[in-house]
Amino acid sequence: MYEIKEVKTTPFKDQKPGTSGLRKPVTAFQQPHYLENFIQSIFNSMKGGPRGKSLVLGGDGRYYNKRAIQIIIKMAAANGVRKLMVGRDGFLSTPAVSNIIRKYKLDGGIILSASHNPGGPDGDFGVKFNIENGGPAPEKVTNEIYQQSLRIERYLIAEGPDIDISRDGVEIKILDTTVKIIDPVTDYADLMEELFDFSKIRALLDSGFTMCYDALHAITGIYAREIFVNRLGAPEESLRNCDPLPDFGGGHPDPNLKYAAGLVELMFSQDAPDFGAASDGDGDRNMILGRHFFVTPSDSLAILAANARLAPRYKDGLKGVARSMPTSRAVDQVAQELGLPCYETPTGWKFFGNLLDAGMITLCGEESFGTGSDHIREKDGIWAILFWLNILAEKRTSVAELVRKHWMSHGRNYYTRHDYEEVEREGAQDLMKDLDRRLPELKGQTLAGRTVILADNFCYKDPVDGSKSCNQGIRIGFDDNSRIVYRLSGTGTKGATIRIYIEGYTNAPELLDEDTQEFLSDLIRLSRSISRIKEHIGREEPTVIT
Repeated sequence: MYEIKEVKTTPFKDQKPGTSGLRKPVTAFQQPHYLENFIQSIFNSMKGGPRGKSLVLGGDGRYYNKRAIQIIIKMAAANGVRKLMVGRDGFLSTPAVSNIIRKYKLDGGIILSASHNPGGPDGDFGVKFNIENGGPAPEKVTNEIYQQSLRIERYLIAEGPDIDISRDGVEIKILDTTVKIIDPVTDYADLMEELFDFSKIRALLDSGFTMCYDALHAITGIYAREIFVNRLGAPEESLRNCDPLPDFGGGHPDPNLKYAAGLVELMFSQDAPDFGAASDGDGDRNMILGRHFFVTPSDSLAILAANARLAPRYKDGLKGVARSMPTSRAVDQVAQELGLPCYETPTGWKFFGNLLDAGMITLCGEESFGTGSDHIREKDGIWAILFWLNILAEKRTSVAELVRKHWMSHGRNYYTRHDYEEVEREGAQDLMKDLDRRLPELKGQTLAGRTVILADNFCYKDPVDGSKSCNQGIRIGFDDNSRIVYRLSGTGTKGATIRIYIEGYTNAPELLDEDTQEFLSDLIRLSRSISRIKEHIGREEPTVIT
């Protein structure tokens, strides 16, 4: 029924993976041979080749997911993959893929997602390869994939009918490959029940505590229904937008104050529930809100670290913590008090992998709404939400009260990120080059009453394998513990995105409840003057403020 076909092809020059795989407009992946070239490059990069390997395949259900799944199944069979586990209907969240790789000791996995980017025919699509530890491929692997893509001459695909992936438990043989359709939710939900005290969370929800979870019409809707409703007893009306749609209902599946506006409006209304949360396209990000209260991702990481012993999985304490370089230093304050090592890494979850595998850290996070731990090797949205619920079930306090008590103990890191999206790439690159060139002259200067004590282009040396990753963002630190960070994002598909991170610290009790943008207003103005942003891109006002 199936025959192996060798298809001659030529390289595409734009298949270099970014921070989290290859992301492009759907129309790019729909070009003849484009997806096939990249998938074959992944197979060609595998040590010892793909023959005999066991992999998992799934995605967030965005537009083109179903077609891509069928192509990859046939290519896996033609390339001799021994076993391929595929999520029912092509569904698997990114955290669920990581768990499946680790639980079943697979050789890796292919995730079809562009994470928080919009979907639909005019939206984005993406492919990411995760290695045998369950985490995103490190730079040495993604570099090899890219090199393979530049010299590819042919790809292999099995010619034959598409297979039915709508019923889990079914096994189908294609050539020498066993394709097993799996329930995308159960293994992950079982893991969550092992990590957290579901009985206490159920008791919290039974006590009259109310919650709202918004899946933004993305993959986590199917996980939320099983975990929050079926296992924890939350009413069905606690869920919003939990039916995954190929175009995410025309929305933007990014859990922040702008793109999860419906949830934010609810949480700041008179009828606000006690707890609100949202996740993104592929399920690895999270946003936490209380009644009339927003928790920054940086504060969330710090609060989870400070209260970790309240969850069964972390009752014996933490080995260490890590944060991405642009993330606020709130977790650093907690680590110092607890006597824990705290690592600063480049942006990109793959940089946490070595630290996790070496047992040097337990919790890690980044300011872009991503938090995780050593239970898998990806950031994990539902996990973070359950962690919060477990802490609230133990403390029996409100979200706002919990955060304010944390600030009283550790001080507050006021923090904001200003994104300039879809700017001209040349102008964005010129801005970064200009900043880099002026770093030596900035150090020691007094600007707006602050003295610059740090001015560098962040270079990370991995403490496990000694590898270096340089040019990871411009850091400008001041003598009052404030700082400004500049980066170009690696997740967009149109033009360039400049991210400016502004952070100020205070432990003065009378200053712990100020408006963030007001508290940081002079630093915000300074961030724009130092970067000469209007000169480089023609505007000063950001597209998104978080």
